[in-house]
Amino acid sequence: MRRRGGAAEAAVVVWALALALLVLGPALGPGFLLVRDMVWVPDLALRADALGLGSGLPRAVPSDAVVAVLDELVPGMVLQKLVLVLALMAGGVGATRLLDRSDGSGTTPAPLVVRLVAVTLYDWNALVAERLLMGAWPVLVGYAVLPWVLVAARRWREEQRLPRGLLLLVPLGCLSASAGLATAVAVLAGAAGRGRTARASLLVLAGNAPWLVAGLVHASSATSDAAAAQVFALRGEGSVPAPLAALTLGGIWNTAVQPGSRTGVLGWVALVALVGLAAVGWRPWWRRTPPRERHTLLVCWVVGFGSAVLTWAAPGAVGWAAEHVPGAGVVRDGARALVLCAPLLVVLVAEGVRALAARAPREAVARAALAVGAVLLPVALMPDLGMGVGHRLEPADYPAAYDRARRLLEDGRGDVLVLPLSSYRAPTWNHRDLVLDPVGRYLGRDYVASDVLVVDGTPLSGEDPRVARAARALASSTPELRADALARIGIGAVVVDPTAPGEPPPEVAGVRLLDDPDLRVTTLDDVRVRQVQTSWRLAMAAGWLAFLGLVAAGLALGVRHLLTSPWRASRKRLPRRVTRE
Repeated sequence: MRRRGGAAEAAVVVWALALALLVLGPALGPGFLLVRDMVWVPDLALRADALGLGSGLPRAVPSDAVVAVLDELVPGMVLQKLVLVLALMAGGVGATRLLDRSDGSGTTPAPLVVRLVAVTLYDWNALVAERLLMGAWPVLVGYAVLPWVLVAARRWREEQRLPRGLLLLVPLGCLSASAGLATAVAVLAGAAGRGRTARASLLVLAGNAPWLVAGLVHASSATSDAAAAQVFALRGEGSVPAPLAALTLGGIWNTAVQPGSRTGVLGWVALVALVGLAAVGWRPWWRRTPPRERHTLLVCWVVGFGSAVLTWAAPGAVGWAAEHVPGAGVVRDGARALVLCAPLLVVLVAEGVRALAARAPREAVARAALAVGAVLLPVALMPDLGMGVGHRLEPADYPAAYDRARRLLEDGRGDVLVLPLSSYRAPTWNHRDLVLDPVGRYLGRDYVASDVLVVDGTPLSGEDPRVARAARALASSTPELRADALARIGIGAVVVDPTAPGEPPPEVAGVRLLDDPDLRVTTLDDVRVRQVQTSWRLAMAAGWLAFLGLVAAGLALGVRHLLTSPWRASRKRLPRRVTRE
């Protein structure tokens, strides 16, 4: 391959890093970033639920297990910031690789300005803003991996040899169910054909094995409330209809996290500007791009856009599938599928800028103005993404009571019940920002907490059967009866958050270990510890072996390449011995 210009490549990397830092801004300060579903703790325990063996449908498999291992090496607070910065940075740099052109002698990168446009658009868009405010960090990691997966699939087609990096990219892109599905679509769209289909299928099955197997063993509770399909469907942004908002990677169901710039006039300006540039770039992109590469990006876009718009156009059908087909609820959040639309949008907009630059006046001032304007256009269209999405992302420190509760419950028997039975909190110590109840994750034991989600006053039923059993136990007439009923379903301790809104939960008899304004901890006696079926353990062991096998193979081949490449290069430089007969 032709060597890339060192200065130009450095400029791309520096620009991607600068954008990542500007997007996150105050979120990188001391403390933990706790926003909706993003709940990081100082030391996440490798518990049964992180491994897919909990009583409820495991929604954080394999991401929780990966974090639990990594935060033994890097403190959780630092690890969280590294993941977010590196995800945004790597995604932007990866987007530039989609612009490369291959010929018989190597790969030719796009002009620097065009690459910088790709970095900006991939890092600065509605999808990034809305997923940050939702706390969906595994989706952002999968989004960052996506262009690298597509480039690796291209290399697989060209060289007819499985790239080593793909063995690591696939597990990294499968840290959640929705991210894993997007990664699977990208791998199969990019690599299928000519004997590669079977290997590509095995690759994505292994990468998604932990959550797939966990879903199978929890198949009896893997269906979801049909009403959720209407709630999570793609939505418009202000006056911009949902399908049009999706063209520029917006349209999340939760209007509270839609940036203000997307719901006003700038939303229409962004639609016209980005779709217009994509239209200008369509013809040159089609002409210069090999058919197989065109088909790959088009398949990804059609699957992503089609899945997103389906939730808007036919929520009833999506709801029926989620209620009757185990695991079908994964697709109910339509806006998540738009990650698959990003590669084609970025490539077309970058090609549109390239086409306009070719027609621009030759004067240096005019060309410089066009370059700066094109690179900063996404920022101008959505200025409120900067500085932690308009200072809506701010880190916080956990109260001291959380650490005391963890220490007190280290050696107990049974699981922990977290009360009150409501999913989200808005504590004062977290700037009153909405966050999934962090108490259970902070503790070192398996826990039971409400998984009922209330959206706009509509309660959506959860999937953990023990939540309903715990609610029935709490409905008993006396504290002693409540304690006995909870102990029979495997609850060994009750942790109450007195700061949570709503009515105080009923008292439960037991030994009070902690009575703090932030947390109360009570332990129970005669606990019947929940037993995990042997078949579940064996099934999850197989799933984790497949996932870890990819990681181990990728690391081993990478180390082998590093060790052997210098030796091979030195041997090539040695003069060959000539023998005359």
